[in-house]
Amino acid sequence: MTSQTWHLILTSLPPIIKASVTYTIPLTLISFTLGLLLALLTAMVRLSPMRGPFQIVRGLFWVYVWIFRSTPLLVQLFIVFFGLPNIGVQFSPWIAAIITFTLNVGAYSSETIRAAILSIPNGQWEAAYTLGMTRPQVLFRIVLPQAARVSLPPLSNSFIGLVKDTSLASSITIVEMFMVGQQIAAKTYEPLLLYSLVAFVYLIICTVLTILQSYLEKWTSRYIQTGNN
Repeated sequence: MTSQTWHLILTSLPPIIKASVTYTIPLTLISFTLGLLLALLTAMVRLSPMRGPFQIVRGLFWVYVWIFRSTPLLVQLFIVFFGLPNIGVQFSPWIAAIITFTLNVGAYSSETIRAAILSIPNGQWEAAYTLGMTRPQVLFRIVLPQAARVSLPPLSNSFIGLVKDTSLASSITIVEMFMVGQQIAAKTYEPLLLYSLVAFVYLIICTVLTILQSYLEKWTSRYIQTGNN
């Protein structure tokens, strides 16, 4: 590579990395945390044995999951940011992105959590009931710790996927690192180089997260085994 190319790389990397620290990572962390809480609530409601009027609430959560799992994330972003102002509901780009990513993560992760809970044998519920434990006690002391271990790999994959999905936030004017790469490419007429730099930063972030996921899975496995013993 020429000295000019190296100069472009060295001058472009800092603003791209700064955008990842300022927007990409915080947007991922906030959206995933809120989405995980929403996912847990959604899974609990949909698995609840309650009957009567509560079925309407359960049906609403089912509709929510159905809608957000059946429509593209980019379309969801456009509806929240560009569409809702037509009915008088307007959000800043940052808030619109957090709302959309949270709802999207919540819908997908709720199915992961629900499947993990259902994977726990019914015999464990019955054994706990014979010991006089209530349903909440069984859920939080026995079932959820085991379900957490089962759901950790797919939830970690969802988190890594969300890191990459935040690039869509550039479509609603958030200056995250993909948009920074676009802006520099427009000025320098070097799209291949700039987009490759952005891809490289994403690659580094996701690689680090993959390594952390591996350690977290091993730690969770040891913790569960120790708890069982």
